[in-house]
Amino acid sequence: MSYSAVPKHPPCGARTGSVWQTPEMLVEIETAWSLSGYLLVCFSAGYFIHDTVDIVVSRQSRASWEYLVHHVMAMGAFFSGIFWSSFVGGGVLTLLVEVSNIFLTIRMMMKINNAQDLLLYQVNKYVNLVMYFLFRLAPQAYLTRYFLRFVGQRTLGTFLLGILLLLDVMILIYFSRLLRSDFCPERVPSQQHKDKFLTE
Repeated sequence: MSYSAVPKHPPCGARTGSVWQTPEMLVEIETAWSLSGYLLVCFSAGYFIHDTVDIVVSRQSRASWEYLVHHVMAMGAFFSGIFWSSFVGGGVLTLLVEVSNIFLTIRMMMKINNAQDLLLYQVNKYVNLVMYFLFRLAPQAYLTRYFLRFVGQRTLGTFLLGILLLLDVMILIYFSRLLRSDFCPERVPSQQHKDKFLTE
């Protein structure tokens, strides 16, 4: 098994295109490889490292511990693609959540400005729900189903399955918070952490 950052000989079927040009990355999650996918995973790992350091340096670790746990798990998953050139397709698939983050960020900004009564917020509330399902819940379910084949094996796939299951729990918790906040506000406790955008 090679430990070089960039494989000298990419796996069979490797191309230098995006996931749209390399659709086998959606199916051959472990072995499919593309240069753009590899670079995307590298860039994303760098982002998580930077954000983790920023949280620690700014002394927000206690308030943002959930993000730190998420970042550490994400980095562990991305490093498998960077150093072992395996599961690059899985890394690219997990980054589909960034599409959902667009609408979550819009929601957060409108909440900060107390704009919950605007029509845009009401529209975004439902769009956000659909995007959360399409780009968070569905990809996670697909990846979990794929990685369950590694149960009982002593491989990198088993390690990644453990990370994935923990991320599944976090995503479901965030989803329940989102539903309670936007669709059952009367059930949301009045005292909450204001720094967690999914609990408001």
